[in-house]
Amino acid sequence: MVSVTAAKKNIQELAAPVPYETVPLSEASGRVLALPVHAPADVPGFHQSAMDGYAFTWQCWQQLPLEVHGRIPAGFAEQEPLSPQYAVRIYTGAALPPGADTVVMQEKTVLHQARLFIQDERLAPGANVRLRGSEVAAGQLALEAGSYLHSGSVGFLANMGVYEVPVHRKVRVTLIITGSELVQPGAPLLYGQVYEANSWSLRAALQHLPVQVQQVLHVPDNLHQTIQAINTAVIQSDVVLITGGVSTGDYDYVAEALHACGTQFLFHKVKQKPGKPLLFARSGQTLLFGLPGNPAAVLTCFYEYVWPAIEQMAGLCNTRLQQVQRRLTARVVKKPGLTCFMKAICNTEEVTPCMAQESYRLSSFHTANCLLVLEEDTTAYSPGDLVKVHLLPDRLPY
Repeated sequence: MVSVTAAKKNIQELAAPVPYETVPLSEASGRVLALPVHAPADVPGFHQSAMDGYAFTWQCWQQLPLEVHGRIPAGFAEQEPLSPQYAVRIYTGAALPPGADTVVMQEKTVLHQARLFIQDERLAPGANVRLRGSEVAAGQLALEAGSYLHSGSVGFLANMGVYEVPVHRKVRVTLIITGSELVQPGAPLLYGQVYEANSWSLRAALQHLPVQVQQVLHVPDNLHQTIQAINTAVIQSDVVLITGGVSTGDYDYVAEALHACGTQFLFHKVKQKPGKPLLFARSGQTLLFGLPGNPAAVLTCFYEYVWPAIEQMAGLCNTRLQQVQRRLTARVVKKPGLTCFMKAICNTEEVTPCMAQESYRLSSFHTANCLLVLEEDTTAYSPGDLVKVHLLPDRLPY
């Protein structure tokens, strides 16, 4: 049996980034940048008006009326240099003519017989002008490798004229759900059967990661069928998640099946609650996680071990499983020798353990937004103690 720290280190050492591919920008959202992107050109590519108004040369103004000559709409390319004592009507996004360096907004002016009177006491040189390259200069690092690409990232890349990007391919994941007692929601439930929730919660969580779920395999408590499912999953996956059957009961076949498939065991059982039977193995470059069968234990192990591994394999440079400290609001007592993960609710200052902490109960995961981490050798916590909290990455922390 290994400690939580040792288990996480073991996984981290083996979670190698998957290869990358080049995809159109239209398919880049939700992916992770594999190589840095440098700006191919200045953005903006010219001195640009930030609003509708009048462009002029500050040094030539001297608080005197300016003669207005011409107009420059956005996208207008042919421009003559602006003569001293002249102003030009200009619109948001338009390029300043050569010689102009300042724009006064139209609401701060009076135009009388083609002469412009500026009435803006706060106007300063260079006002209302977006300088060439002020967003990003040509050749400048725009996005680092490992950046998660979201709507803002895609817009930024498009604004630079980038139309395709190198991204890590999605991490391929297969789920194997074991248990002869399991029935899918919607089907009639016989006495002694339970509805299967693990594949549903895991797929919901995986939607927040750059993964491709290859297949969901449902297997009864049968050694031969478990071996078949593992062999199928390993061929097509970077990560295999197996729920149930990882303990030492008469109908727990996962460990035996993994041995039969020739996988390399890295650890089996962790000093933690819930999820003590957690198993981690490898077959070539494929990582296999044997998760407990109880639904809350499955999710706890997923957030603590699988989520960071997938982020690392996807090439993400920063984990979204944030660790913070909060003041505990209630007394908590535990046995020594195990790290405990409790479902909890936190705000910016405090954390409160949820009710229904048992590993078979999911109602507390519905309300929780974090996991309260109770250290292995500590047996009691009092209200006001500063404790470690892991914010659940797929929901708002408060």
